[in-house]
Amino acid sequence: MYKTLEDIRKASDPPKCSATGTGTSGYFIPKLLEEVFGLRFKLVMGYKGGGEQDLALERGKVQCRALSIPTFYAREPFGTWRKNNLVRVLLQTGQKRDPRAADVPTIYELMNEYKTPESTRKLVTVILASGDLGRPFIAPPGVPPDRVKILREAFMKTMNDPAFLDEVKKKKLEADPSSGEELDTIAKEAMAQPREVVERMKKVLGE
Repeated sequence: MYKTLEDIRKASDPPKCSATGTGTSGYFIPKLLEEVFGLRFKLVMGYKGGGEQDLALERGKVQCRALSIPTFYAREPFGTWRKNNLVRVLLQTGQKRDPRAADVPTIYELMNEYKTPESTRKLVTVILASGDLGRPFIAPPGVPPDRVKILREAFMKTMNDPAFLDEVKKKKLEADPSSGEELDTIAKEAMAQPREVVERMKKVLGE
């Protein structure tokens, strides 16, 4: 089992990672790690969905799989995987560590450790912006600022409503909202990247 990124770097054969196709996290996360940290992976493409990828890992056909943290801690077979020490989480792509994986470094911490150049940090920022944005509610252009303010306040009130949170808990989901102001900042930063970063992004995404 690979315990650190250095184990992957030193491996004689690159670990195989499953993916359904280009443009998915299963594809672009390994590609991003190659670009940022100089690691090597072998992508095994064409899986029809998560279930097939889970079986491939259990059967030893692949050694790595990109997953969101909410999914990894919400359902099987991942609970059994953790119980049986079948897998190890090597890094998180969020801005800060998730409490459920408090001992796992973020990609940003690792970039500090490896002294990653600023241009590459920008590449990471723009590629991971989709994860930071999540599934946002977007209003059309031209909505008056006072209405935008009302919509944002209403959304955050819903996210903190006790009845809503009880329903989230019953469904074994999680409510981890970002404010409209936070999403606005992320979107503007992602859109302001220079052409060099955009071209590198296309390469990582397989475009």
